[in-house]
Amino acid sequence: MKDEVKNAISPLFPEAAHYLSRDHHNFSFSSSHSPALVVSPGEFVHVQTWDCYRGAITGPENALTKIDSSLINPATGPIFVTGAEPGDTLSVTLHDIRPGARGVARTYAGDGQLQHLVTEPFAQFFDVKDGMVRMNDRVSFKTSPMLGVIGVAPASGEILTMPAGRHGGNLDNNKNTIGSTIHLPVKHSGGLLAMGDMHASMGDGEICGTGIEIAGDVLISTAVLKGIGTEYPVTETATSWITHGVAAVADLYEAMRIACEEAAKLLVDHWGFTMSEAFIFLSVQGNLGVAQAVHPAEGTVIAKMEVPKISACPKPFKVA
Repeated sequence: MKDEVKNAISPLFPEAAHYLSRDHHNFSFSSSHSPALVVSPGEFVHVQTWDCYRGAITGPENALTKIDSSLINPATGPIFVTGAEPGDTLSVTLHDIRPGARGVARTYAGDGQLQHLVTEPFAQFFDVKDGMVRMNDRVSFKTSPMLGVIGVAPASGEILTMPAGRHGGNLDNNKNTIGSTIHLPVKHSGGLLAMGDMHASMGDGEICGTGIEIAGDVLISTAVLKGIGTEYPVTETATSWITHGVAAVADLYEAMRIACEEAAKLLVDHWGFTMSEAFIFLSVQGNLGVAQAVHPAEGTVIAKMEVPKISACPKPFKVA
């Protein structure tokens, strides 16, 4: 680890105790990756991220360049969080997300939900300024920045940053945004946290295969929930908590089943619901949705179950 990286001061986020440049990145999650930074829970960290193409798409002249999937989604890190051990949960709060000035969305023949209607490759650039996205002379809208990729080292082996899984990865949940906390299951000492794939905006499902892919800067802090474990990542917002289900591309129903089961298990294990009560409650108050369903592009499909924060289940975990 370079001292100048560890001790750098962030002019963008003066409260940050650490800064980690996007030069420190990997294209996979693995316990074999050496930590780029060591932090303590509660410290603010400024993390710089690439776009999903690692800056390879610069303008119309190379807008449709094909990029190998193994070189998609560079994740800045890994970050070693002191005190995080297997069986714990690493909670990562996204305090601020600041996209760069220009992003791009692309689609190719054979990718996405409208591949039968849009058969030619196409790229759209977006200008981002003062919290607004300008698509063209007619279309502008507010930014809704989020991180597509966030995760920790998996229990075993190496997993590319393109798919999602129990470790997190390419969750592509647009609720992983400013103010949200992502709870990740720790499988190795320090967790080995990494993140990237920022979007200035991305709709549920990301149906053409991309959001507004953009580089930027993130301010995070971490906490460690000792002895609290979850099978899949859980996102927490001010008003809800959200479980994830991940499955192979062809099986969105399986992803939905997992997301529902994860929510029900948390209600039963932490908040005293019976399974029947959880089933009914999720049907009448939960919102089952789709985070990622490009179809049939390479990767995974991701479902999400959003549970409202009420007094009976105010958080995903009941922490002593």
